[in-house]
Amino acid sequence: MSEPKAMNVESFNLDHTKVKAPYVRLAGIKEGLNGDVIHKYDLRFTQPNKEHMEMPAIHSLEHMMAEFSRNHSDKIVDISPMGCQTGYYLSLINHDDYAEVLTIIEKTLTDVMSATEVPACNEVQCGWAASHSLEGAKGLAQKMLSHRDKWTEVFS
Repeated sequence: MSEPKAMNVESFNLDHTKVKAPYVRLAGIKEGLNGDVIHKYDLRFTQPNKEHMEMPAIHSLEHMMAEFSRNHSDKIVDISPMGCQTGYYLSLINHDDYAEVLTIIEKTLTDVMSATEVPACNEVQCGWAASHSLEGAKGLAQKMLSHRDKWTEVFS
């Protein structure tokens, strides 16, 4: 089998058969015209092509991480779920301390574990308010937290 051709999207060039989830990986760095630097991280919750997360849980965890992460850093630009349903992308501006990023993620997921509701889970603030699972989001957070010591190990 020949090597796949190089793609414009960084994650399309990642060999998903060689990674070992869960992990947190620096996926890219972009510098803006005025010197601002965006660091994008791959927060992989499940093993690619072996398991995936269910949409209501993904959706709720996205709401919760988006809201709670900003309690721990003013450098958060975005947290977005991956279409393959195996993780999220986290983008920060002018923040390149990997150890601190891991701490922000850990604190955010700990906040998820103690949440009693999903933020903005209503038709005014959410585009699909009927598709949420607080318990599902907590299950994902707990699974990720239980492997905290492995987050820096991307490849098996």
